[in-house]
Amino acid sequence: MTTDASEDWKQWHEHRIETVSAPYGPLALTGTHWIEDFPEGRLRDIPGHWAAKDDGVVLTAVAEDGLSVDGEPFTGEVVLDADLGPAAGARVGRGERRFVVLVREEVWGVRDYDPAAPTRKAFQGIEAAPYDPRWSVPGHFTPYGEDRTVRVENADGVTRGLGLGGVLAFTLDGQDLTLQVSVESDGTLWTVFADATSGESSYRFRFLRPAAPDAEGRTTVDFNRAVLPPCAFAAHFICPFPPPGNALGVGIEAGERNLL
Repeated sequence: MTTDASEDWKQWHEHRIETVSAPYGPLALTGTHWIEDFPEGRLRDIPGHWAAKDDGVVLTAVAEDGLSVDGEPFTGEVVLDADLGPAAGARVGRGERRFVVLVREEVWGVRDYDPAAPTRKAFQGIEAAPYDPRWSVPGHFTPYGEDRTVRVENADGVTRGLGLGGVLAFTLDGQDLTLQVSVESDGTLWTVFADATSGESSYRFRFLRPAAPDAEGRTTVDFNRAVLPPCAFAAHFICPFPPPGNALGVGIEAGERNLL
């Protein structure tokens, strides 16, 4: 069983490398621009005129801007909603670049993805600890009943709301531990945590995505699959810091650690 789990982890890690180094993966992000910071409508290094409205973003472009919308050369005016899919599928582009529309707490922005980004070209890989079964333990999820929102600082220095759906309890090396977690739309769990290695032998915080709990609340807490947050790959991401209670006093010597 351990051999199978180790092999599964190896395949997962290889897939993870492929994902982050893909043409429109996190390493390709070269900028996140909040439209309210550019009242004249001209975003830094992005052609066209961008204006935020209550229900979306109005993009106005002329032929000289060289923009495309839905794969076709674009001139005129269009109202854009937030892009929900991967960056490669963003509606607006210019050559190989893709401009992803996003909204955070009613503030609209545009992200600039460029496959030729220096961060992507400089990528050497991810330092990750070898698979170790002792870091994979049973966990139990207890929902709050109704989601809670806490205010946490983000990597860009702005405090934003973080939705939490319950508590994940587990025992590691004889210590009873808990993490506050969010519940994704598919039922899987997501959490941001720090531990005694954070900022020392590992990045300052990491993400973990346990499988959806069963009807009894049971799931697996596998720190072998702890991952670096997007802001470890590009400084233009706005990753949330761990919420209260998610700084573990133990050292999690597992999962992704740092960029090579």
